[in-house]
Amino acid sequence: MLKRLSGQELRLKRNHARLLDHQHKPRDLDLRTWLLLGGRGSGKTFAGSVWVDKMARKLSGITIALVGPALHDVREVMVEGASGIKALAEPGDRPRWEAGRRRLVWDNQSAAYAFSAEDPDSLRGPQFHAAWADEFCAWRKPEMVLSNLRFGLRLGDEPLLAVTTTPRPIPALRRLMAEAGTVTERAATALNAQNLSPGFLAHLHDVYGGTRLAAQELEGLVVEGEGALFRIEDLKRARGARPVELERVVVAVDPPATAGGDACGIVVVGRKGRQAFVLADRTVRGLSPGGWAGAVCQAARDYGAHEVVAEGNQGGDMVRAVLRTNDCPAPVEMVHASRSKAARAEPVALLYEQGRVVHCEAFPALEEEMLALGCEGGPSPDRADALVWAVSRLMLGKALEGPSIRRL
Repeated sequence: MLKRLSGQELRLKRNHARLLDHQHKPRDLDLRTWLLLGGRGSGKTFAGSVWVDKMARKLSGITIALVGPALHDVREVMVEGASGIKALAEPGDRPRWEAGRRRLVWDNQSAAYAFSAEDPDSLRGPQFHAAWADEFCAWRKPEMVLSNLRFGLRLGDEPLLAVTTTPRPIPALRRLMAEAGTVTERAATALNAQNLSPGFLAHLHDVYGGTRLAAQELEGLVVEGEGALFRIEDLKRARGARPVELERVVVAVDPPATAGGDACGIVVVGRKGRQAFVLADRTVRGLSPGGWAGAVCQAARDYGAHEVVAEGNQGGDMVRAVLRTNDCPAPVEMVHASRSKAARAEPVALLYEQGRVVHCEAFPALEEEMLALGCEGGPSPDRADALVWAVSRLMLGKALEGPSIRRL
């Protein structure tokens, strides 16, 4: 006989079914921080609310932290807003807000406590099973608040932090993205268009389309900050189709500095005439040398690469060996950097400014790293560095001062 679901179970299933792909918590085994970067109206609040409500109802007696820019934001947006936690349940089944204790309580005694990012010290002492931090980039002292919050995530088997925010190019966000255990998801406003007012997106695109404000507020991208080499307007202009035939295709590799955990930048670029075409971003993370070398060789096979360009400043002999072991189908060129990543990227940024580089697909993670080149802080630009090597090899050749090339 089929089990009859309770009203609460039906509501949990209904809310879960309403989630879009970008609103589901990632399933990565080493997940410690779920970072959801989204445009305005992309459904960030709904994603956080469903996650908190589902966890609180399934695990009796747990304690959760809700952190917003101010206490007003926690209550009016995260708890009682149109996409807040209380809005997910029907009348009579909603968790109750206890204003005096600044907490939301479920019938099973699970509780979510409200904290303001304006008062970092309020997070000293309490302990939690999980935490939801909203609009991280609007906090005045993001790193201090985050540090105190994390010291309190010490209950349960696997305490998890969820961070939902519209991004801004601040060092605190770039460092958070670079941390081990952080899984970053991105969500453009357009993904949630079905739940927005008709004409909302069209109007904003008419007014702000192609600007850095649109990239940040509508697409959820971390745009360039002070000192950035690449401009958002050049990247937007770089969209285009792949030619039927290409004269030459290169797979460029920025190997990780350690045996596991760091990303291995893998970018495929082709050339036709005076233009370069970015075909794929095959970057991988957390693989052994054999694992990322296999991904490089597979990319070379998939795109019929004429050569593989690999940076050899760190572990050059190892890079050469693992590519050979994986039967690399194309000749391998080892390149050695004598200048900084930003200095090497300057001539490539000029090619983008001249309209001579085309992105044949959307590459949000790659473009985000490009927009960070030259700025303070942030993760290692593995994807962007691989792109620079590939475009330089195809478009600048020996005229580019810096890399020395040695054939294997």
